[in-house]
Amino acid sequence: MTLTTKITGGFSEHVTCQLDPGQSVFADAGKFRWKTTNVNLETRLSTPGGTADQANQQAQQGGSFLKAAFATATEVGKRVISGQSLAFQWFTPSGGSGLVSFAGVEPGQVRAIEVESGVGWRAESRALICAEGSVHYDIDWAGFNLGRRSKEGFIFEHFTGEGTVIVAGGGSLIEMNPADYGGKIQVHAGAVVAFSDSVNFNVERVGALNAQTIMTAAFGGTGINLVTLSGDGLIVLQSTLHREFEHEERNDTRRDGIFDRL
Repeated sequence: MTLTTKITGGFSEHVTCQLDPGQSVFADAGKFRWKTTNVNLETRLSTPGGTADQANQQAQQGGSFLKAAFATATEVGKRVISGQSLAFQWFTPSGGSGLVSFAGVEPGQVRAIEVESGVGWRAESRALICAEGSVHYDIDWAGFNLGRRSKEGFIFEHFTGEGTVIVAGGGSLIEMNPADYGGKIQVHAGAVVAFSDSVNFNVERVGALNAQTIMTAAFGGTGINLVTLSGDGLIVLQSTLHREFEHEERNDTRRDGIFDRL
């Protein structure tokens, strides 16, 4: 059952979800804005479709509570490492359909992504607004070397199964397919919001290691590496860079200003 959503707003968009009987959504803490009174709110430490979720269901049917507690602690620890909230908020209607609304933490736009069976999505670790309860949530490790080179971090949120996922980004969002541009595009790491599993994420050096590359790294605000997204599938980019990249851009601008005064 597709989740019915309505995205409104200008400078800072928010999304309102209509929850019909049998539907539920889970949201990252801090993204909830308002709801109708017939929508119940519950906070859970376990992630939907994860090991802890299954272990907790088995514990309620006579399984091991120790196994459920250990699985839950493992999932919470993974979210702590990634800088996400410790728990998810779950919203479920009672007595008919209900409404619940969410928004991102920064001014920007919102996108609804339909996750289909067999093709998941990966999102930047702060992009999640909410997702339908039928969507499975997990953490995907990009690897230390890849994360260090991209400066994007080592962890993505990974969504599989079937259902709607709502993500947010800073400024304006744009949807692209690398297949429309020769099969691969190069992207500033701070602009990545989300991409389909059919798209490959990698990092490449900007040209050969020479004087020009060093100039780009020192004063260009992108370092010597760019993220490459290749394949055939949708990607979502944002116009406003993540805060840590904005900080680096400001530092680069200050360094450029030194030469203006010479």
